Amino acid sequence: MRISVFVSGHGSNLKAILNYPDLKGKIVVKWVITDKPHCKALDIAKENNISSYCIDKEKIAEEYIYLTELFKKDNIELIVLAGFLKLLPTTFVNNFKKRIINIHPALLPSYGGKGMYGMNVHKAVFESGDRESGATIHFVDETYDTGFIIAQEKIDISQCSSPEEIAASVLNVEHQLLPEAIGKIADGKIKIGV
Repeated sequence: MRISVFVSGHGSNLKAILNYPDLKGKIVVKWVITDKPHCKALDIAKENNISSYCIDKEKIAEEYIYLTELFKKDNIELIVLAGFLKLLPTTFVNNFKKRIINIHPALLPSYGGKGMYGMNVHKAVFESGDRESGATIHFVDETYDTGFIIAQEKIDISQCSSPEEIAASVLNVEHQLLPEAIGKIADGKIKIGV
């Protein structure tokens, strides 16, 4: 299965995908796409001989037309948003219906939507006094965090004394849950594109 991974930051989920033993021989990461020209995920792409591309924020419409054509030419079967913070244009989503997945650092539908990413999510969870958090994998649709949920894993955060501790605990879950979901898609256990 040929995939493309969209990132905006350190790329720890990209690294988790590349290092997950059960994905060896099942997937090929063809592209790493980012909206941040200096994100550390680009270094991971370079170290692994993966082509990368940085979206020009001044030409969003043209950039996504280009990416659509590129992905169709390269037969990209799955697009993975692994810490990508921007909403994808509707036309792009429609071109890859049910072939784009996202990982979200909370138990959707709670703590989703515009502005709910990264530490913003963990602060909201901490301030609410919730005793559980986790990660969610979902199909991407035209709005933030509302697509069909594919997988979810809960963890006990009752002993966490800060949003940072919650973030670290949830990130560990993400690093397991995302590669597992990709593996199930590659094996046909989760249907895409239908």
